[in-house]
Amino acid sequence: MKNQKMYESDDKMISIIRDNYDILQSLGSFGISLGFGDKTVKEVCEEQNVDTYTFLAVVNFTINGYGDIDDVNLLSIPTLMHYLKASHDYYLEFQLPFIRKELVAALDETNNLARLILRLYDEYAHSVTNHMKYEEKTVFPYVQELLDGNAPINYDIETFSKHHTQTDVKLKELKNIIIKYLPSDGLHNNQLTATLYDIYNNETWLNQHARVEDEIFIPVIRKLEMKRKQNDVSMKISNMINTSDEALSEREKDVIISLVQGMSNKEIADHLFISTNTVITHRRNIAKKLQIHSPAGLTIYAIVNNLVDISSVKL
Repeated sequence: MKNQKMYESDDKMISIIRDNYDILQSLGSFGISLGFGDKTVKEVCEEQNVDTYTFLAVVNFTINGYGDIDDVNLLSIPTLMHYLKASHDYYLEFQLPFIRKELVAALDETNNLARLILRLYDEYAHSVTNHMKYEEKTVFPYVQELLDGNAPINYDIETFSKHHTQTDVKLKELKNIIIKYLPSDGLHNNQLTATLYDIYNNETWLNQHARVEDEIFIPVIRKLEMKRKQNDVSMKISNMINTSDEALSEREKDVIISLVQGMSNKEIADHLFISTNTVITHRRNIAKKLQIHSPAGLTIYAIVNNLVDISSVKL
């Protein structure tokens, strides 16, 4: 049964561990060292340079199985990435080799079925390693680029989300095979039981890890992507607004006003008593100076730079 208690920043850190000893590994992934005495969650996080809000969001989600995030914008993406990367290191560098050692100790490697079980485990280890390495090489660098103010056009978090499948199918298969087909006795039976217990715990851990990515990490990166797109649009409008109309000649301004009013090149030429070729030359120079090529863009430029009144423009 789930704890159902939502921990807060003024709770004692040690009380969370007493109630939920299985989050000890989460502390390590956040970079929180033991030995914090009776300090509160906030005090421990601040002393060890961990974002308190993000820590509590992940811990409460892990403990209770559902999110209670008041504002996803308050989550620290660097803290989340540190947590996920450290969790990968823990699983790949410690947990996978540890369970394999347990299996070797519990199985008779002269038995063909035992050898097949080890092969199945190695296949599982290979698949989960590839999955996590993909995140290390592709997803996390992409997110860092977003944080740095860049927005790669050839990737987004939705691509990762669609391919973020569970990697524990082989682990479940391994667990079922051991239970069904490998009866033993004595020392090996005890070792196998202990190994199965660890496999079950790892299955739970991996599911929780995937859910943190699916329900906390991916949504917050979607928000970041949306914010970057909005900033890009705002920047383009700002650049358009801040473009100095002093770079334009009075005649070029007249051409813009005429274009905004819907005149053709010939109509502009007749209106300004110039040739059609001169109008075309002016339009080419305007586009080069302003980096605006569309009638809609020129209309916005003319309005924000007070060349025309918005009420006189047909929208």
